Amino acid sequence: MPLEAKNKKLLDEMLDYLRKSRDPEYRKKHPTVREGVGLAAPQTGNNLRMLVISYQVGEDQYIEYQLVNPRIVSNSVRKCYIEAGEGCLSVDEEHTGYVPRDFKIVVEAYDALLGENITITARGFDAIVLQHEIDHLNGILFYDHINKQDPFKTIPGAVVI
Repeated sequence: MPLEAKNKKLLDEMLDYLRKSRDPEYRKKHPTVREGVGLAAPQTGNNLRMLVISYQVGEDQYIEYQLVNPRIVSNSVRKCYIEAGEGCLSVDEEHTGYVPRDFKIVVEAYDALLGENITITARGFDAIVLQHEIDHLNGILFYDHINKQDPFKTIPGAVVI
């Protein structure tokens, strides 16, 4: 599926933003920039089903995607959550509590970085990041998942990250 040049440019700019957001020197010069691991097109004011992900997983190893029309095609029954909670570049105020997510998901999408359709099998933190960004494409924010009555309610059998 060919991607319009303007959409590829937007994805490149979004990925560049995430990469720069990891650089302490860049953040020092641009104090409004917060470090992020993912960004969805709706967060930039573009109502498109596109997102980028970029974060370090090893010394010189990064997980990076430019996904177009991603969809979760399968998910585990087992849940997981980040013990410290989730944050979001679009949400300035703090929302405390556990955000239950599927521990394992399979996502199908077009990856504009590779220029091909891909299938991603993600577990744990990787799955959380993908679900968080795909939620943005569906108008859902992380705090929508927090239990309003008991934000820190234990999730039976969940993997704590």
